[in-house]
Amino acid sequence: MLRFKRRYGKRKVELTKFLKKFSRTKKRGIFKMAVEADQYAWSQVQCLDCGNCCKRMTPTFTKQDIKRISAHFGETPKEFYDKWLKLDDNKDVVNKTQPCQFIGPDNKCSIYEIRPVDCAQFPHFVRKDVKYQAEQKVYATNMEYCPATLAFVEKLEATIGADL
Repeated sequence: MLRFKRRYGKRKVELTKFLKKFSRTKKRGIFKMAVEADQYAWSQVQCLDCGNCCKRMTPTFTKQDIKRISAHFGETPKEFYDKWLKLDDNKDVVNKTQPCQFIGPDNKCSIYEIRPVDCAQFPHFVRKDVKYQAEQKVYATNMEYCPATLAFVEKLEATIGADL
């Protein structure tokens, strides 16, 4: 983890600049590049070794997430919300506290099968519905916490950085 923090500290400025340039550019074949960068990132990082997404970040909860998870615990959506969730400054429904109440000591999610959609999609690398350039702010934020996101952005930069 220490190596990740050092690498992020050394690369933050240049990778953030890359992402800003990337956000203003149309790049053909970006989905294929994202798939390759995704495969690279996961060859470098074992998710359960880290758990930063659950320890230092919070997912947004949709109404469907709240209904599904509260039913699992035999609670009403309101009971679940009042116990665990809050509205943040962006009007998103998020966890009241960090780390996430559902992370175990082994970095495993105790509600993995019914986890929020935001958790299931994190770190949002390979999605056909996304415009990768529009996600640059998400990647810039996430690479501070997520070693896989840092590796993903580094691979994108290595693949297309010179072309920007």
